[in-house]
Amino acid sequence: MASAIVAAGGKGIRMSSDVRKQYLNIGGMPILSRTILAVDRCPAVEKIYLVVPGHDLEFCERFVLAPIHCRSQIRLVPGGRTRQESVYNGLSAADNKTGVVLIHDGVRPFVTKDLIGRCLQEAEIGGACILGIPLKDTLKSCDGQGNITGTIERGALWQAQTPQAFQFHLIYKAHEHALSNGIQATDDASLLESMGQPVKVITGSTHNIKITTPEDLVLARALLSLPEYQII
Repeated sequence: MASAIVAAGGKGIRMSSDVRKQYLNIGGMPILSRTILAVDRCPAVEKIYLVVPGHDLEFCERFVLAPIHCRSQIRLVPGGRTRQESVYNGLSAADNKTGVVLIHDGVRPFVTKDLIGRCLQEAEIGGACILGIPLKDTLKSCDGQGNITGTIERGALWQAQTPQAFQFHLIYKAHEHALSNGIQATDDASLLESMGQPVKVITGSTHNIKITTPEDLVLARALLSLPEYQII
């Protein structure tokens, strides 16, 4: 069995909304509620640590968790100043610091139990695994004036997604190493990479979007019309 950390401490600046992006409503419930339900659908996950801003704990209990019914145990954890700090708080709060832990963005509600299960299995075998999408577009490097300076070979480039899954002792060690050495990263896999730990990437889904802009909300509401997401 595995535990999961759902990081939902974002401010939602790019959403241009007075409401934090994770609490915006899609299809009759907050985005964060849908994400929790999506993670809960994976039978391998037995406990979810939901990391939110400290002053939102009561709000989340009443408006995010109370209206939904989950199989997993859910524990609210106060977040930190950054996503990295928030994930570390979630790791530190875990009752069982063994086995495999899944780390997922609170604003990715369209992940499937199959993707979660595959990610967990690969992490159990190799230590670390993330979802990603191979890049399809041509990439250009530019100078400060917007002039193209070169074309980047895209064959080996992937766009990282969450969830990301790790053997608990590895990711906890990586976070503590980062904390001790002032290392900041935009995702958890980067912390393991900085220590020379191999991380496998498996193909995710173009539906597994991170909702951060008003345009993403439009796409999210369109995805809700698909049969596979109407059961959440």
